[in-house]
Amino acid sequence: MKMPNTLHQKVAAGEPTVGTHFLSTDPDIPEIIGDTGLFDYAEFCAEYTVFDMPMLAHLARAGQAGSLPLIIKLDQASQAFWAQAAIGAGFDGVLFTDIRTPDDVTAAYAAARPDRPGTPGRMGFKMRRSAPAGYQAAEYQEALDTVVLMIMIEKAVAVRDLDAILERAAELGIAMTQWGPVDFSLSYGRPGLAQQPEIRQFEEQVIAKSIEYGVAPRVEIAGPEAAGRYVDLGVRHFCVGWDRFIYQAELDRLGQGMREIVARL
Repeated sequence: MKMPNTLHQKVAAGEPTVGTHFLSTDPDIPEIIGDTGLFDYAEFCAEYTVFDMPMLAHLARAGQAGSLPLIIKLDQASQAFWAQAAIGAGFDGVLFTDIRTPDDVTAAYAAARPDRPGTPGRMGFKMRRSAPAGYQAAEYQEALDTVVLMIMIEKAVAVRDLDAILERAAELGIAMTQWGPVDFSLSYGRPGLAQQPEIRQFEEQVIAKSIEYGVAPRVEIAGPEAAGRYVDLGVRHFCVGWDRFIYQAELDRLGQGMREIVARL
């Protein structure tokens, strides 16, 4: 059973959202996140981990058990196939990576939106979890239209062509942009730039331009203490923390505490 896309409902209503990231393919993770009742969605960072099609369905069902919408971040090389697989499994949004041109935005839209006249949508009917009640084409199309589409702005060439990219994104109803400082630094020819204050001018340009074109900027932060600056810049959508780093930080805390105790024995 496919649940209503509450993330889409909040975005459409103009409400702010808070998500968190996870890389683990253990279905307990999205269910645990959902059980907190504190997050509007969780992002499965598939670009950074290993997974298969059955696992996507297990994750989606676990998220629904915790009343938690899931989005997926994909590697560009195969993102059309995996976007459709994730949507079919029950994911509620897709973050498309490595956007370089307006045509990349169109390709992202085409992968996730239904095939119908007058639009670049190319997704046909698939008898998966996103097809409620079997061969009901109208309901299927409506479900696909609620999938939240996001694009990464993380390449130097994309920042140079930012107006054209955002114009296309606005035309196609892309919900959000996401700045990617590390990939930007690599493509800019300065790998260490992501850790320098200079990177902020590019980030703030992407945020300001996204707001100008009506495509909501989303930011990734490590914790709530980092949110204030972005609120001042007009950001209303946040994705905070990664399961891998949260787990590592807690292990460090536990391990250091116990080492201090046993060192006195």
